[in-house]
Amino acid sequence: MKLLRKICLILAGGTLLFSSSCLEDKIRTIDPVTGDKSGVNAWIYDMMNDAYFWYDQMPAKNKTDNDLAPKDYFEKLVYQRQTRDRFSMLTDDINALQQQFNGITKTFGLHNVFAYIDGGKSNVAAFVSHVAKGSPADAAGLKRGDIITKVNGTQLTKDNYAQLIGGQETIRVNLGTVNGNVITTDDSRAISLTKAVVTEDPVAYAGVIPRKNVRLGYLVYTQFVPGTDSDKERYDNELRAVFAGFKTAGVNELVLDLRLNGGGFMSSAVTLASLIVSNNSSGKVFYEEQWNDKYIKYWREKNGADALTYKFKQEKDNIGSRLNRVFVLTSQGTASASELIINGLKPYMQVITIGDHTAGKNLFGSLVGDEKKRWNYGLYMMLGQTTNADGQSDYGTVNGITASRQVEDFSIPYKPFGDETETLLNAAVREIGIAPSANARLGTAMNVKPVSSGAVRDTSGAWDQLMIRDLQPR
Repeated sequence: MKLLRKICLILAGGTLLFSSSCLEDKIRTIDPVTGDKSGVNAWIYDMMNDAYFWYDQMPAKNKTDNDLAPKDYFEKLVYQRQTRDRFSMLTDDINALQQQFNGITKTFGLHNVFAYIDGGKSNVAAFVSHVAKGSPADAAGLKRGDIITKVNGTQLTKDNYAQLIGGQETIRVNLGTVNGNVITTDDSRAISLTKAVVTEDPVAYAGVIPRKNVRLGYLVYTQFVPGTDSDKERYDNELRAVFAGFKTAGVNELVLDLRLNGGGFMSSAVTLASLIVSNNSSGKVFYEEQWNDKYIKYWREKNGADALTYKFKQEKDNIGSRLNRVFVLTSQGTASASELIINGLKPYMQVITIGDHTAGKNLFGSLVGDEKKRWNYGLYMMLGQTTNADGQSDYGTVNGITASRQVEDFSIPYKPFGDETETLLNAAVREIGIAPSANARLGTAMNVKPVSSGAVRDTSGAWDQLMIRDLQPR
């Protein structure tokens, strides 16, 4: 089994590193793009023929064109790219990608929704939906609800916005304000931003909304990352601390905001789900994995009949004894490990989703590199799919999980997280049956037409829609 017997990878605690015992000293590194492409292609084929979920749908090796560039060769092996495997990828810089998998990116720290601001659908604005804590944007004072209309003095349009926001190391942005149904730009002030390496804390907001007979816990969680290189469980422990606070406050309703969460490590999904699930016990199944036939046999021979069954953990700050339902805020960017939470909780409690349909990723994969370090290519391939305790996994399409209550999230300017009049939280509050506080004020707002669905990070977005399996033994 090439994936596990020949590749020595450490994924524990959210860190992906090559084990030094796997590397041969002083091995010649071949240029990742112009080097030994036939060797790279052979490696791609062998790895996929071993562990790829759809290996039996691949063409025979002698029927492939080994003269193709590696990325083109890889695409010829992907199974039904538009409908089934929309997620496997090949990178020529595994080190950069593994950093992104660990939540470490060079970024301004902005999550933006790009939408048209004129009737001709030409001019565009970046509506800031989230600013990562500790990022350059955070240090510059930008916040959720801000509106970016110009970059380096140039008006954003449908043709230039992606390059202007994401394609440069340093930018100057002008902010706009809403006046009725018109957005005007303040040309007198520009804010300079320079990308920096940011380790994003996935807990963007946590708080309790108290009402008579109701204590509503609200958590905005942006990615499934257990910790950092220096503290392997830092973020999982932060989740535990949040739920300890919820437990102390007597929380008996929960809104889990995953609208910005494109996925991450399945181990952190286990942690979060175990803090939520009703009447938790060590015997309850959270999810099961379906690999290709070779690996199903391998895992069961190695670890027994339940090798691919993953159960909830015992978490002392679980609040499930007070919950019989959970509200999840979703968007088309809600993917993979986020969808695993929704699907895995359904057999045990009512899961009410509010917002848009999810991305539709029930597949998991791992990032692997060449054990001999001959090149810098990395292969993130789909190893299998997950099902819940009832055997359900019916959301692996472009339509994802349909929202229980469909609510458009394009009313701008965006309200701060925790504001009870914020569009999706307000919908959840009303679904629970409690009115916003008397101090809440709706204020002025306008609806916009998005250029593309969901919020977009100012990085390459490599994290989005990834569900990463830890290859280490349980």
